[in-house]
Amino acid sequence: MNSTERVRNAILGKPVDRQPIYGWVYANLEEPITEKWGSVAAFEDHYEFDAAHIFGGPGVFNQKILGKIREENGEVAPDVLLEHDYYLPPQTEASFENIKKSISHHKERGRFCYVQTPGFFECFNNAFGIEDQLAWLLMYPDEMAELYRRHADWVIQCADQSIAAGADMIHISDDWGSQKDLMFSPEIWWELIFPNLKKVVDHVHSKGVFASLHSDGCVAKVLDGIAEVGFDLIHPWQENANMPYELYLEKYQDKFATLGGVCVQSALGILPQDKLEQEIRRVFATLKGKRWICCTSHFVQDHCTMEDLEFAFDLIYKLARE
Repeated sequence: MNSTERVRNAILGKPVDRQPIYGWVYANLEEPITEKWGSVAAFEDHYEFDAAHIFGGPGVFNQKILGKIREENGEVAPDVLLEHDYYLPPQTEASFENIKKSISHHKERGRFCYVQTPGFFECFNNAFGIEDQLAWLLMYPDEMAELYRRHADWVIQCADQSIAAGADMIHISDDWGSQKDLMFSPEIWWELIFPNLKKVVDHVHSKGVFASLHSDGCVAKVLDGIAEVGFDLIHPWQENANMPYELYLEKYQDKFATLGGVCVQSALGILPQDKLEQEIRRVFATLKGKRWICCTSHFVQDHCTMEDLEFAFDLIYKLARE
């Protein structure tokens, strides 16, 4: 069983020869990992990572247009934005050469490759700012619905190019949660976000690949909706954000798989190694054999030492094979 097969089986709840493992280590720790290991790729190879999170492709918004709107209006509001051609030029195969190259590297190692695409609320924070967008959701529901509808079509184009490049899964990043609750009402989620997510995920599934969601924080109030959308996997299932694993195991493990388990907010880079070991062992005891890929809850932060990082992945490597 190679890594792609192992991850696919874990997502589907089928038997695996060992628990799949992965970690978001690149963004903040590239320099110390490269200094110690020669490259991040060497670190990934040593610990036999089973998956690869692929970034790339074109940006979303034409920043010149957004800048002009801000200069003329003092802010970017939905009704004004709809009057402009605010997206960057249409998707082209050339825009995805970096994704294709990354997938080729990881497929040589048999890894399961998932490509990140921009969600809705998270993406439009780049145009509006988070505070303004929260206000616009209440003040301009019709305009926001149209922006999100157009964005679903744009994301589908992005997904098609990523799938053509060899992606096994399309990963929609759309942060909705704070530490204790959603940042907006469940009613807004169902009205404005759900139908557009559903459209994208249905299209991805029609192409024969998986669809996954990344959303930080507590999304407990829309878990039924996430299941209804049809996501195959969610990341991170943030246990320390009012989402106990008991909830997943009792109600949702037959709906979707989880990616995560090693929290960068409360464990890795935070706890002393004896406590870190206890925490990782606890998570393995809870989730091993379930629809679970062991991974960090987000990018490992730069305050994590190489000693702690290696300690954690030495243990993860061992526990995955026991």
